[in-house]
Amino acid sequence: MKLPPLSFLKQNNICLKIIMIVFLSCTPDRINLCSNHSFANPTSPQLVNSTNTLPSLETAGLDGYFSFGNNQHAAKDFGNIYHFLPSAVLYPKSVPDISTTIRHIFDMGSASELTVAARGHGHSLQGQAQAHQGIVINMESLQGLEMQVHTGEMPYVDVSGGELWINILHETLKHGLAPKSWTDYLHLTVGGTLSNAGISGQAFRHGPQINNVYQLEIVTGKGEVVTCSEKQNADLFYAVLGGLGQFGIITQARISLEPAPKMAKWIRVLYSEFSIFSHDQENLISSENSFDYIEGASRTYCLN
Repeated sequence: MKLPPLSFLKQNNICLKIIMIVFLSCTPDRINLCSNHSFANPTSPQLVNSTNTLPSLETAGLDGYFSFGNNQHAAKDFGNIYHFLPSAVLYPKSVPDISTTIRHIFDMGSASELTVAARGHGHSLQGQAQAHQGIVINMESLQGLEMQVHTGEMPYVDVSGGELWINILHETLKHGLAPKSWTDYLHLTVGGTLSNAGISGQAFRHGPQINNVYQLEIVTGKGEVVTCSEKQNADLFYAVLGGLGQFGIITQARISLEPAPKMAKWIRVLYSEFSIFSHDQENLISSENSFDYIEGASRTYCLN
């Protein structure tokens, strides 16, 4: 469809909706990688004094530490809608830090009313990483596992649940490998995206990120450290993947890898008709000889 000239749009004050579809194809020649004001929630609690509610956590003998003050950052997320201030933030340095804390809270019983939430890079939308008068676990401080890349017929990488996907990309590329499925923003934690789904422009080929995991290490609601996979503790494995953090905290993950392309071609196509856009995108994702990554988005522009 031929678009009207820009001068016509300006003169007639028309809002034009542009629909964009991005294609990414790969060829094996050379490396060329492309890479508000918050408001107070009226129901948010005031900071709770740790000496009254969490005295024993301060003497738990952890490798990491607790913060009982100035934790307003843990009452925010990317959605900027819910604001629930925790009583404490745990900065773990090891998996036992997390399991000890959760086991301690479990042993206190339901009368304590303490809740726990794991927080990655803070990109949740609905307060998933917040804990009302509870404990937020800052997963990015977890140092329990050094990234390990395994090559072979079925390559994979073992990573910490608090590792960022951008760091995984940099490390696996050293071995000519990369994860099969990506989100469109890579400064997110492994545990964060796997607890949601990890939808990507490659999902039409490989499924979301939760479909490309071989094994997980989980800290359960009782504080137990459990390894799970399709063949071991399968119910827990499938519950945690996409479980929004309600079935356990992901502390380690084994991510499936594939050979990384040496060159990427990035194509952007603009549409003014949604029906044409959706028709083309359906054809592309159903075609056997198509792009490796397909992503679509809509934007509305007002030209005055």
